[in-house]
This record gives sequence, structure tokens and C-alpha cells, in this order.
Amino acid sequence: MQALSDAKTGEIYTIKWMFGLPEVIEFLHSRHVEEGGTVRVIQRCRDSVIIGVRDVRLALGNEVAERIKV
Repeated sequence: MQALSDAKTGEIYTIKWMFGLPEVIEFLHSRHVEEGGTVRVIQRCRDSVIIGVRDVRLALGNEVAERIKV
């Protein structure tokens, strides 16, 4: 298991667990980012990760991506 911030670009991962502030988790769940779901790492930047979930693309800061384990 690794943090989403350490995931390889272009790979598809299943989210094992995630934690953080309730508001952040609620926002991610509303965008279909949830435990058991799959995400694709589109691009890794210096301080963020761009992921794809279904037809949604999200940019997550490393501090959020570190709290999502895949």
C-alpha cells in the first residue's frame, strides 16, 4: 500500500482507505473518490497530483494525496 502522492503517472489504482478533515472527505465522496473506487493518475506535479475518476478530473495537493492510500 502506498500514498496516492507516490503513485505512478498513467496507472490505475484502487483506493484502500483515506482520512482527513470531514469537509474534505465529503467533497471527495461527492466526486466519487471513495474507498473501493478506482482512480487514474493523470499527472504528478511538484506539489499536486491530477487524478481522473469516471468523467471527473481533480487536482489534489500533496497534503491531501498523502492521506489517500492505494
